[in-house]
Amino acid sequence: MTATLKNDDFGFFGEYGGTYSPEALMPILDELLAAFRAAEADPDFMQEYLSILANWGGRPTPLYYAGNLSRAYGADLYFKREDLMHGGAHKTNNAIGQVLLAKRMGKTRVIAETGAGQHGVATAMACAKLSMECVIYMGAVDVARQAPNVERMKLLGAEVIAVQSGGKTLKDAINDALRDWIATCETTSYVMGTVAGPHPFPTMVRKFQEVIGREARAQCLAQIGRLPDYALACVGGGSNAMGLFSGFMDDKDVQLIGVEPGGHGLDTDKHGAVLCKGVTAVLHGMKTLGLQDKDGQIFETHSISAGLDYPLIGPEHAYLRDTGRASYVAATDDEAVEALQIFTRAEGIIPALESSHAISYALKLAREQQGKIILVNLSGRGDKDLAHIQAYLAEKA
Repeated sequence: MTATLKNDDFGFFGEYGGTYSPEALMPILDELLAAFRAAEADPDFMQEYLSILANWGGRPTPLYYAGNLSRAYGADLYFKREDLMHGGAHKTNNAIGQVLLAKRMGKTRVIAETGAGQHGVATAMACAKLSMECVIYMGAVDVARQAPNVERMKLLGAEVIAVQSGGKTLKDAINDALRDWIATCETTSYVMGTVAGPHPFPTMVRKFQEVIGREARAQCLAQIGRLPDYALACVGGGSNAMGLFSGFMDDKDVQLIGVEPGGHGLDTDKHGAVLCKGVTAVLHGMKTLGLQDKDGQIFETHSISAGLDYPLIGPEHAYLRDTGRASYVAATDDEAVEALQIFTRAEGIIPALESSHAISYALKLAREQQGKIILVNLSGRGDKDLAHIQAYLAEKA
């Protein structure tokens, strides 16, 4: 059995995925699927996409050997530097692909949801580059804790709508964005930020993030002379992890590990560790794993990282967990902040809070697996998180 079913045009990964959407959205999704499959098979489209990533986005991103940490912890730690991508995160890979597709489809307006703001910034940048109108939905809680990214989006010409419903975070931003899309689909394209939602979004976002894994695999062979023993990435919805994992899916000796947000700890309801504690759920157009209460209602989660604060998981990750191809663990808020401080002081690089969850587990793994090669996707830079970290540390003091 193969690890993925990415060519399945019903959009299922095992029992997960599919299209569980309102009737009004079905023809819109069908149009998007047809356009994506045509673009994916068009060498001119893919060449334009890769050219923009190289000449405007800054690809390929480096593979960095963290020598100081490697000496301190006893394993060889390598980091795929997606934080050096234009815009400061891996989100740019997907945004350019989807906005370019929207332009090909004849759309003039783009909408998107965002949590930490990085997908919003990436979409706003892509829209500015490709001369498209841009509207970003963002939970009001996330607007407050990610103010620098909000200002970046506005500077790039995007309209930012603060969503006041529900928990005022990513889940609620997605709900409002989908409502907008149904009402304005003739002129508007919806750019999903992660490998979640109704088909074809999980497959399409994965496709535009595969550049991470493709580069990382080639760089490991060129720089190290072999593949890593472990490949780690943080997981919220799961796009940066899916991008990295895709490069090693058929390499059975490479252990794939996703690191989820543990919030205040897995013994409380205040966490987002869906793959560790979630159950089957249907929401946002897909069948996947989610965090639910005893009545089947999706409950609000907490993570210090806005980009991981999501009570569902991309369906391919649920499938990879069930098949055993990937394993999933959790890191708490405290562990992520501590890892951020350690990494910053040791290597002179400030990682995003999202990435810091993966770094935290990588350091634990390095202690246990002396001499092994551990690859971590450094999915974003931490500039956006500085004020939030300072407030967190002040509260702890």
